[in-house]
Amino acid sequence: MSAKPAPGADAILARLTRVLDPVDARVSAPHYGDGDLNGAPSPTGRKLRPAAVLALLVREEDVLRILFTRRADHLQAHAGQVSFPGGSQLAGMESLAECALRETHEEIGLAPSNISLIGRWESYETVTGFEVTPFLGVAEAGFTLTPDPGEVAEVFETPFDFLMNPANHRLEEREFRGMLRRYYAMPWQGRYIWGATAGMLRALSRRYAEGRPGGLQFAGKAAR
Repeated sequence: MSAKPAPGADAILARLTRVLDPVDARVSAPHYGDGDLNGAPSPTGRKLRPAAVLALLVREEDVLRILFTRRADHLQAHAGQVSFPGGSQLAGMESLAECALRETHEEIGLAPSNISLIGRWESYETVTGFEVTPFLGVAEAGFTLTPDPGEVAEVFETPFDFLMNPANHRLEEREFRGMLRRYYAMPWQGRYIWGATAGMLRALSRRYAEGRPGGLQFAGKAAR
C-alpha cells in the first residue's frame, strides 16, 4: 500500500483554523507550564505577569515553516535561547494579540500588516512568573526582516511538520537554579528549541493531531 501523501499548506491551515481557539477567545488560566514535568502542574496559583508570543507560519508555495528568533547573547534574561517573538503585555493599553504583533514588529521588523492571525491556544505558565498566551499567524514568504540587534542574534525557520511530529519531541533534563529540571526539546540543525517554547509547540501539536479545539473549557471567565 502506498504512503498517504502529506497534506498541503491549504489543508494544514484549514485544520489549524478549526482546532485553534479564536484570537479573541476568553481564556482564564494557564493550561500548561514549566512545572508540569517537575511536580508543580499549572496553574500553580501564583500571581503571573501576562505576556504573548507569535508562532509565525511562513508560507512559501505549498511549504510551511515556523519562524524563531535566537535571543542576543548579552541579554540578562534567557540570553542565547531560541524563542518565539513576544514579550510582556502593556497593561490596559493593548490586547494580548496586539502585544504579540507589536513585539514581533519591534524584534524582527515585520509589520502587523504582513501577518494574518489564525488563532490562539492554551496559555503557558513559565517558571519565571509569566502567563504566556501563544498566537499562530501566517505570512507569505518574500518579506524583508530588520532584526533588532539589541534583542535578536538570529532569525531562522523550522519545518512545521518536523515540529508537529511527536517523534521529534525529546524529554531531557538539566540543572536549573540548583534543581534538576525536566523539559521538552526539539533540536533542529544545530538549534536547540527547548523549555517553554518547546512546551507550547507540544501543546499545539496535540491540538493539531486531535483535530478539534482543546482549550475552550476555560471560556467565560475574565480574560487577561
